[in-house]
Amino acid sequence: MNPPSSDSASTGHELGWTPIAEEAVRAASVLHPKANTLPRPDRRRVMTVANQKGGVGKTTSTVNLAAALAVHGLKTLVIDLDPQGNASTALDVEHRSGTPSIYEVLIGEVSLAEAAAVSEQSPNLFCVPATIDLAGAEIELVSMVSRESRLKEALSSEVLDEIGVDYVFIDCPPSLGLLTVNAMVAAQEVLIPIQCEYYALEGLGQLLSNIELVQKHLNPDLEVSTILLTMYDGRTKLADQVTQEVRNHFGDTVLKTVIPRSVKVSEAPGYGQTVLAYDPGSRGAMSYIDAAKELANRGTVNGKKEGTL
Repeated sequence: MNPPSSDSASTGHELGWTPIAEEAVRAASVLHPKANTLPRPDRRRVMTVANQKGGVGKTTSTVNLAAALAVHGLKTLVIDLDPQGNASTALDVEHRSGTPSIYEVLIGEVSLAEAAAVSEQSPNLFCVPATIDLAGAEIELVSMVSRESRLKEALSSEVLDEIGVDYVFIDCPPSLGLLTVNAMVAAQEVLIPIQCEYYALEGLGQLLSNIELVQKHLNPDLEVSTILLTMYDGRTKLADQVTQEVRNHFGDTVLKTVIPRSVKVSEAPGYGQTVLAYDPGSRGAMSYIDAAKELANRGTVNGKKEGTL
C-alpha cells in the first residue's frame, strides 16, 4: 500500500511505513485537515437523500457526508425523517419519546430551531431527531392543511438563518409516502444513493417518476443533482458493471467518488458515531471525505452546476 500523499507521509515513507502508521496519518488528516474549510455555497443547499429501496446506504451516506462537511468548516443540519431514527443514533443525539423532534415540528408544536440539537461529533453538525412518535405521522398528516408542505414551512429561511447552516440533508424513510413527499417539496436537490449490486436500479424508475410528479405539481425547482455509488466491492466484476451502467445512464450527475463496502462503516452506528468519528483513518471515512469535497466543489445549487464556488 502506498502511503498518503502528504508532506508528513513522504517523510514517513523514507523512514519505513507500517499499515498502522499510514492509518494514523490518514486519521489525523481527517480530524485536523490542513485546509479546514470547503467553499460555502452561494446559497444554502437543501438536499433530500432518497431511495425507497432499503439497505442502499441512504442514512449512512446522509450522516457521513454531513459530518465530512462539518469537519471542514461548513455548518450542516441533518433532518431525520425516518421513524427508525437511525440518523439520530449515528449522530448520537437524544431521540427517546418525548424529546423535541421532527414529529413536533411537522404538527406545529415546536419550531425547527427548538428541535435542532448539536451533535457531540462536531460543533458544526446539527440534527433534528426522529422519535417513535414519527411512525404515525403520515396518518396524521393526511387530514392536515398543506400536508405536503409542512416541512417546507418549517424550513423557512428565517429559521435556517437563525441556526446558520450552509447545508441541510433530509434523510427519508425507505418508502414513497407522505414524509418523503414533504422532503421533496422542502428541498432544492435530490441525492440518490445507489448500491453497486445486482438489483441496484430496481425501483429507481418509480422514484424518478415520483420526483417528476413533485416537480410538476408541488416543487418545480426540484432537481436530481447527485447520485452516489455505495457498497462498492472491487473484487467483483458485478460492481464494475453496475458502476459503468449507472454512469452511462446518469452521466455527470454521478459523483466520481465511490463508497467502498466497509466493515467500519457498518459498525460505526452501533457506537453512536459516524465512520469519521469511529475510525477516521479507514477507507470508508476517506471516501466520504472525498465525496463531500466533490459535492462542495461542484457548486450545485438548485440542481444547476455553476462551477467551483
